[in-house]
Amino acid sequence: MNQALRRSDLLKGRLNALAVAVLLCLGPPTGAQAQKIKGPTMDYAFPKEYTLGGITVSGCVTREPNAVKLFSGLKVGDKITVPGQKITDAIKNIWEQKLFSDVTIEAAEVRGQTIFLNIIVTELPQLAVYKFENVSKSESEKLRDEIELVRGQQVNEAAISEAREAIRRYYMEKGYLKAMVTPRQLPCDSAFKDKPANCFPNSVVLIFNVERGPRVRIADITFTGNEHVPASKLRKAMKNTKRKRAYNIFGSSKFIAKDYLTDKQNVVDVFNEFGYRNAAVVWDTLYYVDDDKIQLELRVEEDKQFHFRNVTFTGNTKYDADTLSKVLGIKRGDIYNKKRLETKLYMNQSGQDISSLYMDKGYLSFNPEPVEVVDGDSIDLEIRIREGKQYRIRNVTISGNSKTYDHVVRRELRTKPGQLFDRSEVIRSQQQLIGLGYFDPEQTTVNPSPDPRTGLVDLEYVVAEKPSDRLELSGGYGAGRLVISLGLSFTNFSMRKFFKPDAWRPLPSGDGQTLSLRAQTNGRFFQSYNISFVEPWLGGRKANSLSVSAFHSVQTNGANKNIQTSTGPIPNPLYQSLKIIGGTVGFGKRVTWPDDYFSVSHTVGYQQYNLNNWNSLFSYNNGRSNVLTYQFRISRRSIFAPFWNTQGSDITFSMKLTPPWSLWSWTGAFPEGEEISELPDAVKYKWVEFNKWKFTTQWFVPVTRAPAGGSPDRRLVLMARAGFGYLGIYNPEVGESPFERFYLGGSALTGFQLDGREIVALRGYDELSLSPQTGSFFINKYTAELRYPISLNPQATIFGLGFMEAGNTWNQLDRYDPFRLYRSAGIGLRLFLPMFGPMGLDYGWRFDDVPGRPTMAQSQFHFTIGIDLGEL
Repeated sequence: MNQALRRSDLLKGRLNALAVAVLLCLGPPTGAQAQKIKGPTMDYAFPKEYTLGGITVSGCVTREPNAVKLFSGLKVGDKITVPGQKITDAIKNIWEQKLFSDVTIEAAEVRGQTIFLNIIVTELPQLAVYKFENVSKSESEKLRDEIELVRGQQVNEAAISEAREAIRRYYMEKGYLKAMVTPRQLPCDSAFKDKPANCFPNSVVLIFNVERGPRVRIADITFTGNEHVPASKLRKAMKNTKRKRAYNIFGSSKFIAKDYLTDKQNVVDVFNEFGYRNAAVVWDTLYYVDDDKIQLELRVEEDKQFHFRNVTFTGNTKYDADTLSKVLGIKRGDIYNKKRLETKLYMNQSGQDISSLYMDKGYLSFNPEPVEVVDGDSIDLEIRIREGKQYRIRNVTISGNSKTYDHVVRRELRTKPGQLFDRSEVIRSQQQLIGLGYFDPEQTTVNPSPDPRTGLVDLEYVVAEKPSDRLELSGGYGAGRLVISLGLSFTNFSMRKFFKPDAWRPLPSGDGQTLSLRAQTNGRFFQSYNISFVEPWLGGRKANSLSVSAFHSVQTNGANKNIQTSTGPIPNPLYQSLKIIGGTVGFGKRVTWPDDYFSVSHTVGYQQYNLNNWNSLFSYNNGRSNVLTYQFRISRRSIFAPFWNTQGSDITFSMKLTPPWSLWSWTGAFPEGEEISELPDAVKYKWVEFNKWKFTTQWFVPVTRAPAGGSPDRRLVLMARAGFGYLGIYNPEVGESPFERFYLGGSALTGFQLDGREIVALRGYDELSLSPQTGSFFINKYTAELRYPISLNPQATIFGLGFMEAGNTWNQLDRYDPFRLYRSAGIGLRLFLPMFGPMGLDYGWRFDDVPGRPTMAQSQFHFTIGIDLGEL
């Protein structure tokens, strides 16, 4: 359209030039002309040369006449031929400014050999404002992002046409295939009689009337000619072109032309996977079956099925043919599969391909070129290897980290200057940067810059900071009262900058340390305070972490501690309280065996429970209990994203032990000469003893591929989790510990955990309903979730899920049965906001009745804030 307008403009300019030539070459002027043009007679057949004596401009309203003269390229004093090329070029130059709807050059006067010209222009109107009709306010804001109109620009047919098409394209991508857009212009003065400030001379209001029509869905997609590949597989390959079906929960049935072109190629790719190398979509059409439904029909031609025959390699010196053949995994007689071939050559996400084999050894410029030789229905495959040279890393730079210090980023990198380039280590470094939680995963990239002349490569790690500190607010109902928790978690803290005033912006940050502050209360009955600090790189050279924490809580019955009397305050005999103080110190490190995904940690903790007339939770009312523990934890974690994960696993084994006080008489923890079983509980549990064992495993497996051209994280993911826990004893005479027991059921958001209890969620059931009131010693839980992302924006990451889970608790070993479980299923939604952490809403349906709870609802909602339902 723009080219057509330019051709029209040029033609119009040349016609005007011709008009000037005719005017100048007419015979002797008469009448008015005789007064306007003076000089010798001009003949069109004999152009004459003149000296340009002056230029005037007529018709300008908002444009400066001197600017028009400048556009023309004509200068006073120039020698010009009339008629001639300079006049034609002048009109063309003015037209190219796209400011005028008409340009004419006339001879104003001729004095001997001197000519005076008058440039007459008609200005295009300027845009004062544009608006939409039949469009909501929110949608009009989105449309303004689609079109490129600005106040003051010239309004011509090209600008109007581009805006109209942009609006139609916007609606067609939303499924409104019949959308119609009708533009019209109004003089600004008439459109805004009450708002003259919006107008300026020669300005117009541009109005787009939108009739979007019905939203058109794809009723069905049919195929013909597919004799060996079922239509269901072909439809499945069309990732973004889906027919309207009730089960199509995550896919849209809108028709988008550009997606349809991609999906047609996806159909051909499916045939290629089945060996039909020459398959093609030879014909396709769409037609309306209803006002808001269309039918797609595709005719395919399969041709014959091909098989691989001979596979040879040339140019390989680093690895022999046998090694490359094993990695390629293609044998004589295998059905031809183009996708499989490409995956084994250079597109395998797991790194099990020939390109990764070479690139992990520094061959950055490695390139395998497969050459197919067809013989009947057989294909001989010759893979021509261009190994290139081995590259070493020269410089490693970091960009985009405006808050996090370089040393925090650099210590996570596994690529160092002087090392051979290793593709696997580059990918792992990128994953570890994402795992820090400080950077946007979708904007974390690596840019290699190889220098073929020297065989060196520079690596640039590009990151984009995202908010990582969190304000965590959670609420729950427990012990008959509402409990509110408020936590501040600064995950990129800098303790060394703590006493530097200029570093408080608003807090000292950038060193990758974690400082957490948490308070929990339900008013006068309960208060709890916790502070913790983690240094993930103690000493700065190795990934050895140091963590410390301290906590204090008080629970009362709400009575005043003292009673005021005339003689002063005296202790209130009705006052009841439970005070807990404690702290932990932990040391962890990453280990490289069996592989470098493993880590171990050691934690020493101490808690003191002080009971004053306390008559719940425990079997005694007054006294002190001390809990000194050592916890060992070993885990293998290949999950790097903090919230939305598509692959990897997390396997953890831990044991938490107290000293066996009852077996060590020299400690004095128990009175000598007395039977432990006869001691009162206040004495028996003065020094608590137990051993606690847990094993958990969690896996993420992608179920679908990422959409073509979209985010690699946008796919359906299966999350599977299993957990086991056991709380044991050392001495039967002491009995089971009243602390650290397991509780199961609900959302795990049930208030405070004064006795070190571990509360595990099981959706669809009441809170804590699947354990005795005093807790359990054995627990098993299994969970499977299908997850799909709704938004991958780091400012608000959202995914939906469908879940099935089962679990149970036991108190006796002879009744323990890991397959005798309470089951449930349902759907849920997860939202992660950087400032508030994870939030969730689940609707669970229970499959089993719980003895003693006949009134439990069959289904229920669970809402959580700041709580991970994945514990155990």
